[in-house]
Amino acid sequence: MTATHNNDSQAAALVLRLGLAFIFAYAGIASFLSPLEWTGYLPSFVGALVPATLAVQLMAFVEVVLAVWLVSGVYLFYASIASTVLLAGITVANLGLLVITFRDVGLVAAALALTLLMRNHK
Repeated sequence: MTATHNNDSQAAALVLRLGLAFIFAYAGIASFLSPLEWTGYLPSFVGALVPATLAVQLMAFVEVVLAVWLVSGVYLFYASIASTVLLAGITVANLGLLVITFRDVGLVAAALALTLLMRNHK
């Protein structure tokens, strides 16, 4: 791999990391501040297991931790896999909300792209 290609890959990975971290941080913080606004995005089975606001707050915690993990740059391959799995789960759970599904598919693709870039940097 040439030095330029390597620099381009590192720059692309940084952009993906920061973009995904922003998405997770925004959603996590917004969920902590206004959990009731986010309960509608939960799959119905979750509400049967735990109170919806608790589920939103737990998810918010996971999202903020994932944002910090992506920004920190530590174990990026695993952070990118976690991002891909979480975003894919959110997408599948909300397939009926077509108004947001198109965006979520793009976010899953971004997380998967980061995973592919990081696969040799475990």
